[in-house]
Amino acid sequence: MRDYYDILGVTRGADDAALKSAFRKMAMEHHPDRNGGCEDASARFKEINEAYSVLSDAQKRAAYDRFGHAGVNGMGGGGGGQGFHDVNDIFSEVFGDAFGEMFGGRGGRQRSNGPARGADLRYDLEISLEDAYAGVEKEIRVPSSITCETCEGSGAKPGTSPTVCGSCGGAGRVRATQGFFSIERACPRCGGSGKMIMDPCKSCHGAGQVRKERVLSVRVPAGVDDGARIRLAGEGDAGQRGGPRGDLYIFLSVSPHELFERDGLDLLCTVPVPMATAVLGGDIEAPCLTGGEKCDGQCRMTVKVPEGVQTGKTVRLKGRGMPSLRSRERGDLVVELYIETPTQLTPRQRELMREFADLTGESQHPKSANFVGKAKRFWSNVTGG
Repeated sequence: MRDYYDILGVTRGADDAALKSAFRKMAMEHHPDRNGGCEDASARFKEINEAYSVLSDAQKRAAYDRFGHAGVNGMGGGGGGQGFHDVNDIFSEVFGDAFGEMFGGRGGRQRSNGPARGADLRYDLEISLEDAYAGVEKEIRVPSSITCETCEGSGAKPGTSPTVCGSCGGAGRVRATQGFFSIERACPRCGGSGKMIMDPCKSCHGAGQVRKERVLSVRVPAGVDDGARIRLAGEGDAGQRGGPRGDLYIFLSVSPHELFERDGLDLLCTVPVPMATAVLGGDIEAPCLTGGEKCDGQCRMTVKVPEGVQTGKTVRLKGRGMPSLRSRERGDLVVELYIETPTQLTPRQRELMREFADLTGESQHPKSANFVGKAKRFWSNVTGG
């Protein structure tokens, strides 16, 4: 009889993870279904299963390591396979629910004729930036499955009851034997419910559920961002056969704002500044979403513009941005100043501008003077002059 370690291709010091990995690989390779029912593959598969059933059990492995095959005779391995592990158990352990259910193992999914949880639903909700800032209560209409009130979810016409399926005896599953293992599947006659509805309910046509639009109220908390998700437990589709309802997931999208852009908790806003104000300094009005002592109550704030300000200069107004979902922190309102050049000048305005230009020198335009100096050096290097 071959050594169990050699069968799985592992060393004697292999841990549980290595054993499981080796078994998974070899079992998939030599499974009879993947080898057209080949007798050699079936024998090899049985041998692999036997080896893993011993080495994956700490007590059996210790006995095997000390006494060899004689140590596990009658313990579920070797000795002709007395007490040999059911292939269903092994597949449930290693391959999980998918193979566990296929081979009728204990690790398979919940039997289909038992209570089933309802499906989760998704609802896309668009809100404004103002709603995201302040929080809002929204009313939504969600089409979902609800338990049929006429038959109370049984699917049968009132006064009648579903009958036990004669094919599966109410189990909802049927089993077919192939060689040394068996395959279990949903009963094709009752669809896995275990029951037959001979006289279906006219309201739900035997489904036990009907589609109906429900009106729900959703509270959107202040500070939510684009892509946020709200979960309403138990507001999804109705469960089947007494199972619980699913959940409703509301995915939020914040519509673009014509004045503000959001950057985390900060709000960004570009405000034009008249050229005269930029030169002389002064006050301008900027929009805001917050109130406070510096706000006139009409979503406007006064921003002080320093003398000689340049385009791109930002003024940060502390605490005037978005609120945080998880703390009392607030972001800032960042106002970017954009110096606006006047257009459509009158003859008198043009005359004054020319006079102003004649009176200004390099000291009033330090950036221009610096740029011109760099440009002259560049041109000189290019021309060699």
